[in-house]
Amino acid sequence: MTAEERRESVVRAAMIEFGRGGYRGTSTEAIAKRVGVSQPYLFRLFPGKEAIFRAACERCMDETWQAFDRASEGLTGEAAKEAMSAGYLALIEDRDKLMMQMQMYVSVFAAEAAGDTEIGEIARAGWLDLFDRVRIRIGGDTREATDFMAYGMLINTLVALGYPDGHRIWEGFGTPPGREPGRGD
Repeated sequence: MTAEERRESVVRAAMIEFGRGGYRGTSTEAIAKRVGVSQPYLFRLFPGKEAIFRAACERCMDETWQAFDRASEGLTGEAAKEAMSAGYLALIEDRDKLMMQMQMYVSVFAAEAAGDTEIGEIARAGWLDLFDRVRIRIGGDTREATDFMAYGMLINTLVALGYPDGHRIWEGFGTPPGREPGRGD
């Protein structure tokens, strides 16, 4: 593998490890082990744990936009929102990706409580970029984009809490793509 391919492997592994253990609870040793490299090699690719986390955060936001973009290409308005919703539900079927996103939010708070603002700046910039892209794709209305993102955050919470498909909690969403109405509690 080239260094760039190894770097890519590290970011993918870091998303899983950070998603499961958070920033503070994840060791670079665990990331290196998942990739199959030594810690010293890991630090040849990235200057430290924070750089790996930043790359994982950036990738997380980028993959979310890519899911929205692919699903809604050529669409606007309500059709774009529905397509992006379906794309997002497909993305977060991989709970590791969702948990990385959730850990990113928690890590911003923890880092800033300790006086480190860099992770927060990166996460907020990524989230704002995602929000603006969604807003533009659905027609430029800030309120519509806010509603769309608010539903997404509620979906994050419900999936992270483990509510299964068909649970009555999902009824407020209507029948999202891939879900059957009225399946159990």
